[in-house]
Amino acid sequence: MTTLSIGMAAPAPASAAPAALCNKYCDARDPGLSPQDRQPVTAALSGRSVVLHFDDTDAMGWASIDNGAAGDEVWLDRSFDGGRTWADGSRLGNTTVPSGRSGWRTQMYNVDDWNTQGVGALRACGQASGAIACTPWARTTWNAGDRRTAAATALMMSYDRTTKLFGGNGWWTGANALTAIIDNARITGMGSYTYAIAQTYDKNIAAQGGQFRNEYLDDTGWWGLAWVAAYDLTGDSRYLDTARADADHMWANWNGTCGGGVRWNTGGNYKNAITNELFLQLTAALHNRIPGDTTYLDRARSEWSWFRNSGMINSSNMINDGLSDACANNGQPTWTYNQGVVLGGLTELYRATGDSTLLTTARTLADASTVRLQTDGVPREPSESDACTDDGASFKGAYVRGLGRLNTQLGDHPYTGTLTGWANTAYSRDRNPLDQYGPHWAGGSGTTGHGCQQSALDLLNAAG
Repeated sequence: MTTLSIGMAAPAPASAAPAALCNKYCDARDPGLSPQDRQPVTAALSGRSVVLHFDDTDAMGWASIDNGAAGDEVWLDRSFDGGRTWADGSRLGNTTVPSGRSGWRTQMYNVDDWNTQGVGALRACGQASGAIACTPWARTTWNAGDRRTAAATALMMSYDRTTKLFGGNGWWTGANALTAIIDNARITGMGSYTYAIAQTYDKNIAAQGGQFRNEYLDDTGWWGLAWVAAYDLTGDSRYLDTARADADHMWANWNGTCGGGVRWNTGGNYKNAITNELFLQLTAALHNRIPGDTTYLDRARSEWSWFRNSGMINSSNMINDGLSDACANNGQPTWTYNQGVVLGGLTELYRATGDSTLLTTARTLADASTVRLQTDGVPREPSESDACTDDGASFKGAYVRGLGRLNTQLGDHPYTGTLTGWANTAYSRDRNPLDQYGPHWAGGSGTTGHGCQQSALDLLNAAG
């Protein structure tokens, strides 16, 4: 069941009419040449039916209007940002029903722009008696052959081709989105979007503090892990070098407040869970990829020794946000990502040391969170909002990513059923025809954005 909908009203369109696109074929191809006719979405208009058709083989689409009258209009809109904007006045293939006919169709148009890496979507629109109706946005099955690759393709619609960041200027959320794309390429074997790795790196390597460092040490940790993932996929040593620079920057902000740990930002001494969990995972991961390393292993061991005794793990085996000025658990929310990144960190440290007690601890934490975070059968963020572009939208993705990595490491894969159940619920209840997901995996919101999409993609990746 689809619970996300896209209404007939839309945001202000972009300003320039598009030039004709040529991929396998050029725009304005005869639909009679299509080897298939898939009709994923329709819209009603004054007794008429407006239909979006797809030729999945050739990655093209066309629009039709039926049960109408002479003078009715039908056209396509094409968007390269997930339906948020489209070219002003484009009305691709705009045509009118001829005299004596009750229906008509446009020519076929490309969904994507392969020449400029534009990941596209189409919708069919019609006009009759002064009223306009459009179908929801949808796309062909090109790079969307299963629910994981479809979600990755929908996420790439949020990749800004100018800034080379997701959501236009998402910084740490962009690191998470890139990690989800990299994981998807590794898991599914679909490498269509691996170009984003080098493009993101080259465009932003000198941004902020350089080498993806800034004053927020958790931001630095997210990017460090993204570049570890990029190194694993590509073997390009520059990504591992940057991950090392990120870890070293974090280590430079380890101090004696509360007996140790990395501070949240360079302007204070707040010790919080996420920063230190990221440092644990990053340093252990670096050790596992640098032959002969002892430095990063020592730092990872020091981090875990400090973290497990810090008081941030509460009596329910859930992890609160951080420590008070008195160096006690501050009782702030048990955000989902705090329950997940630690699992990835303990898994990496186990691989580094072979210490089975690390997996025992990780399993205890995972058993607690998989129960305590559930509402309506899926994880729900404390005070979960309807937004998809705020920080919290990315939290659940980091949670299930860590849970998935622990599950893969454990021989009996105890969380496979849980992850699969969550993924099935999100797929059936929180997805629109463009394979975009909202903030609540149990459904109930029509909003979309790169944060929610990244979290859903992480879930589908983890469920396998």
